[in-house]
Amino acid sequence: MEIIIRKETSNDFRKVEEATRQAFGYPERIERGGIGCPYEHWMVNELRKRDGVKDLSLVATVGGEIIGHVICSNAIVKNDENEKAVQNLGPISVLPQYQKQGVGKALINELIRNAKEQGHGAFLFFGRPEYYPQFGFVEAETFGISDSEGYNYPSFMGMELIPGYLGDVRGGRFYESDIYNDELNRNAVRRFDQQFID
Repeated sequence: MEIIIRKETSNDFRKVEEATRQAFGYPERIERGGIGCPYEHWMVNELRKRDGVKDLSLVATVGGEIIGHVICSNAIVKNDENEKAVQNLGPISVLPQYQKQGVGKALINELIRNAKEQGHGAFLFFGRPEYYPQFGFVEAETFGISDSEGYNYPSFMGMELIPGYLGDVRGGRFYESDIYNDELNRNAVRRFDQQFID
């Protein structure tokens, strides 16, 4: 299987949203969201309008078909003295029938390469601690950074793309876009999802 990774274009938008909806349509996510559908396809759509980084929105294709996608969003870390821009990774999605075949790995490796080339300083995000360390991600606590509430845990991870980039925000907290707040966005997501129902 030849996986091709490229930047997302406007022609991809609907296919990406459909693929993201399928990728996150598993029972645990539906139950956690409490509205009968995932949230991530709405997040992708909304990130194109605000907080998303268009140059870090990538699609994975096989035979011309979109089978996966990843996007980043602008976030910040700040302490009492300093504030730094960082990139929040995700959502990342792979169609169920293509999962566990290297698609996610290809997307993340290309994302890291692109982010370095574009001069971004660091990633911080919430993800699966059993998966992401293979790419070089470590617990955010390594950098002396906590979440917005002041907590640390294995699923809060990061990576410096520029060595020492996070040094002057040690003791700081991470603040991401409110797009990721399920409670805040449930009504908007429910309305958006109606267009995907036959």
